[in-house]
Amino acid sequence: MSNLNSQNQDNYEDLLVSIEAGKDILNLLIAVCDDSDCRDRLISDYEAELEPDIRRYRVELARGEPSLRSAIANLVEQEAYLQQRGKAVITVTGVERLRFFKQFGESRSEQQVFFGYLQWTREALREFPFSIVLWVTRQIEILISNESPDFWSWRKGVFRFDTKKTAAVPKTEFEPFRSLVEEDDREPPSLIPLEDLQDLIARTEQKKGLQDPSLASLYGSMGKIYYRRIESGECENFQQEYELAIDYFKKAIALQHELDMEVALSISLNYLALLYQSQGRYSEAEPLFLQALEIGRRSLPEDHPSLAIYLNNLAELYRDQGRYSEAEPLYLQAVEIDRRSLPEDHPSLAIRLSNLAALYYFQGRYSEAEPLYLQAVEIDRRSLPEDHPSLAIRLNNLAGLYKSQGRYLEAEPLYLQAVEIDRRSLPEDHPGLTTHLNNLAGLYSDQGRYSEAEPLLLQTLEIDRRSLPEDHPSLAIRLNNLAGLYRDQGRYSEAEPLLLQAVEIDRRSLPEDHPTLAIHLNDLAGLYYVQGRYSEAEPLYLQAVEIIRSKLPKNHPHIQIMWKNYVGLWRQGISKGDLTFEQLQEHPFGEHLLAEIQE
Repeated sequence: MSNLNSQNQDNYEDLLVSIEAGKDILNLLIAVCDDSDCRDRLISDYEAELEPDIRRYRVELARGEPSLRSAIANLVEQEAYLQQRGKAVITVTGVERLRFFKQFGESRSEQQVFFGYLQWTREALREFPFSIVLWVTRQIEILISNESPDFWSWRKGVFRFDTKKTAAVPKTEFEPFRSLVEEDDREPPSLIPLEDLQDLIARTEQKKGLQDPSLASLYGSMGKIYYRRIESGECENFQQEYELAIDYFKKAIALQHELDMEVALSISLNYLALLYQSQGRYSEAEPLFLQALEIGRRSLPEDHPSLAIYLNNLAELYRDQGRYSEAEPLYLQAVEIDRRSLPEDHPSLAIRLSNLAALYYFQGRYSEAEPLYLQAVEIDRRSLPEDHPSLAIRLNNLAGLYKSQGRYLEAEPLYLQAVEIDRRSLPEDHPGLTTHLNNLAGLYSDQGRYSEAEPLLLQTLEIDRRSLPEDHPSLAIRLNNLAGLYRDQGRYSEAEPLLLQAVEIDRRSLPEDHPTLAIHLNDLAGLYYVQGRYSEAEPLYLQAVEIIRSKLPKNHPHIQIMWKNYVGLWRQGISKGDLTFEQLQEHPFGEHLLAEIQE
């Protein structure tokens, strides 16, 4: 059965029982799910469980004339078993594709047509004595009781499946698009289909042309929507929405540059750079961050908080690349701007202090990092509610510092506090919770408390499998971490498939030279190495070294670690006879390897 949380599992069982209870009369059931993949899995699950006692049929609503009654009638006309009133369940989909706003030349939108038919459908459905499961989105469910109250009153049950992934956006993000639907006097619903916003932009492009100034703002707004969805894990197709976000920001940047919209341009450049950075496309991100910062310095007051954001983001890019000496002055400038321009307890200052502390942490400058982490925690404790997720992040960061110093007794209660805050304040599938559970598991693993670490790592993996696209890079990290636990326990046969999955996800979702892919290749090679499988480990180590050397500065710790691993493999492989000195003659790093092996 599909992986479901406890509430969704209960709702699934209730839906199954309700379908089975329908016999000889119309049994109208409404299922609510925003995640199309989850919906399809649920449908397949209950269809499999109902066979062969209850035959299953599917029907999809037509776009132009979305009539529930017509769709079912057409199906019955084609199926003799249904004409004989055999026991069956009819699953109806397609509602999720209906637009809320009118399209060109339409007097009513697709949803208005659907609701209109639905209001007068109840009596007409009496001739179909089957269980009918109508799958809708949360947005449709919110409207259906008002738009089609007669139909709504006749339902036998409503079964809601809560998921993070959705094809809808909250009304709060609709404001930039409001002027595009002035002819529509309806108040937009609390949730709006994402494709409606795409259509509104396409309509503007057709009516006003691709150079219309209003599009500069609309493209930027759409890019921000996709960026937020990617960050929050809401997107149904991670890679597709990532590319759409990039496309919209590129369009915004082109128009904003042409129209001399400098402040808006700097914002769009910053967002586009963040997207590139998240995918390890550092060489593409850097010039955009630099442009955003240059524009900000030129067009904003010298103490403007946006400047601190641009400085911080460029510093984060340099830190990711191990360019610590370039990152530090930028972090310090960002902190100084925030200290001058913001109240002393402002949460943004806590973020800057925490990021500067992280830089010192990565450099091993623990005594400089600790007071900054402590200041960040103190600011959040004073300025935020006690259950605020940002406080959990600060506590987690401080705990990580203590863990690195072996101060486990100080780290553990901080990790536990962070997890407890997340459990109270975040949805159970939120990525923030998985990050902090993962880090707590890492603490237990470092202490050899494997029996406590394993269930936490399994939990993080389960949450990510439910809440993220199957190719999301974070899922690869969870798989890799669980594999590391199994490797440390000598459970090699359990570790290997997890590491292979992690590498496969990275290859599908990240650029081929992304540092995270190098880390996971290195870890898979390390597993083969400890098993004496030197010939299998060698090409993986080589790939990891080549990637990491091409992406990071020569003094980056990752390069040193991976090179040391690779030299160790060759030294051990030659001593065991699995690798030979002759192989080094044609090797791209042969001269360097030979020199170190012979030391």
